[in-house]
Amino acid sequence: MYQLNEWIEIIRRFMDSGGDVLWLIAGITFVMWTLAIERVWYYKFALSKDVDYAINTWEARAERKSWNAKRIREKLISEVTLKINASLPMIQTMVALCPLLGLLGTVTGMIEVFNIMAVTGGGDAKSMAGGVSKATIPTMAGMVAALSGVFVNTYIKSIADRESELLEDHLTTDH
Repeated sequence: MYQLNEWIEIIRRFMDSGGDVLWLIAGITFVMWTLAIERVWYYKFALSKDVDYAINTWEARAERKSWNAKRIREKLISEVTLKINASLPMIQTMVALCPLLGLLGTVTGMIEVFNIMAVTGGGDAKSMAGGVSKATIPTMAGMVAALSGVFVNTYIKSIADRESELLEDHLTTDH
């Protein structure tokens, strides 16, 4: 079994093998997953307070059929929906950004390969392999990060849509 220091060294060597772009992909993936975990936490622990406030405010109204009442209902729904959807556009942006950064890593790695070929005439296979590694590892990392982000984004978006619809259903205008 590896010790902690050995794991850290293995991870550092892997990250260095992909160049600077791999560190950027790792940072964006960390932020993306932090935002996703925050959203799940909000849905599980804080959303009910916001929904209860909106429902209680609406239920406290004696009149619910006028034009003004409908605008107040829309306002309550809109305020909670904004809280429900917070961070979702940022998560979606990071999901889209990860494969693009992976492609950037591919380009920079291939530039290194072409530079080695120009300098050595293609005779330094070890250096060329390092360039190919810098080209393929960020691409793979960007795709893995994007795929994980697609799954978590889909999950979170379905929860957000369901909760928004439930809130609209609870704020009835029939009495």
